[in-house]
Amino acid sequence: MPSLKDVKTQISGVKKTSQITKAMNMVAAAKLRGAQEKMEDFRPYASKFNAAMATLSGNMEAGQFPLMEVRDVKSVEIIIVTSDRGLCGSFNANIIKMTAKLVAKLESEGKTVSIVGVGKKGARAFNKSGKVRKAFNDIMGTFQMFNAREIAQDVAENFISGNADEVHVVYGKFHSVASQKPATVKLLPVSPAETGETEGDAVAADYIYEPSPTEIMDVLLPLYLNVMVYHSMLEVSASEHAARMTAMDNATTACSDIVTNLTLIYNKARQAAITADLMDIVGGAEALKG
Repeated sequence: MPSLKDVKTQISGVKKTSQITKAMNMVAAAKLRGAQEKMEDFRPYASKFNAAMATLSGNMEAGQFPLMEVRDVKSVEIIIVTSDRGLCGSFNANIIKMTAKLVAKLESEGKTVSIVGVGKKGARAFNKSGKVRKAFNDIMGTFQMFNAREIAQDVAENFISGNADEVHVVYGKFHSVASQKPATVKLLPVSPAETGETEGDAVAADYIYEPSPTEIMDVLLPLYLNVMVYHSMLEVSASEHAARMTAMDNATTACSDIVTNLTLIYNKARQAAITADLMDIVGGAEALKG
C-alpha cells in the first residue's frame, strides 16, 4: 500500500490539474460563442454564393475558364484544415485519419498527391511523408479573410500551372457542441451545375446579367475559392473550441473521480497506520502487564 505522503501528493497534483482543465473549459466556452456566431453568420452567405455560382456556371462550358478546366486526373492536391493547438479530444485526429484514407485511395488509383496544411496539427501529421507542398501554421487562432485569400490564390496558381488536376478540402464540420465530423469537399475544378442541382430542385429562372456572365465569372471564380476556404476555416475554428470544451469537461470529471478514488486509498492507508499504532500500543501494554 502506498504511503500517506505519496497519496496526499497525488491528490494535490490531481486537484491542481482539475483547476487547469476547468479554466480551459471556461476559456473554450467563451471563445466558442464568438466563433460559432461568426460561422453561423457566414453560412447563409456561403450558401447563397454557391447558389449564385450554380446558376451562372450552369450556362458555362467546363473549359471556358482556367479554374473550370477539366483534365485527366493524374495529380490531386488536398487542403487539410485543422487547429494549431491540441487538447481538443479526437477532433484533429479524425480529420487527419480521413485525409490519410483519401491519400491512400488516390495513390491506389495511381495518382500523385500533394498536401497544403492549414493549421499546425495537420501539416505536422504529414510532414514526414514528404507530401506537404506548403504549410500555413499559427494562423487558426486569429485568421481573417486575407489569410483565406492567400491560401486560395496559392492553390489556384498551382492548379492553373498544371501541378494539380483536382483540389479537395478536408475540414471539421460543426454540427453541434457535442458533434464535429470531418468532411471532404471538391474545390477545383469548379464544375458547372447540372439541371435540378440547385437548392430545393427549384426551376432555374432566366436572368439578364449586366455585365456579361463571362465578366462576372472572371470575378466570382477567385472569390468563390476565397469563400470556400474561409468557410472551412470558420467551421474548424468553432469545432475546435467545442471539442476542447467537451474534452476539458471530461478531463475535469475524470480528475474528480481520481480524487475520490485516491481519497479512499488515503483513508484506508491512514486507517491501516492508526490500526498498526494501536496494535503496538496494546502489545506494549500487554507486555508490561506480563
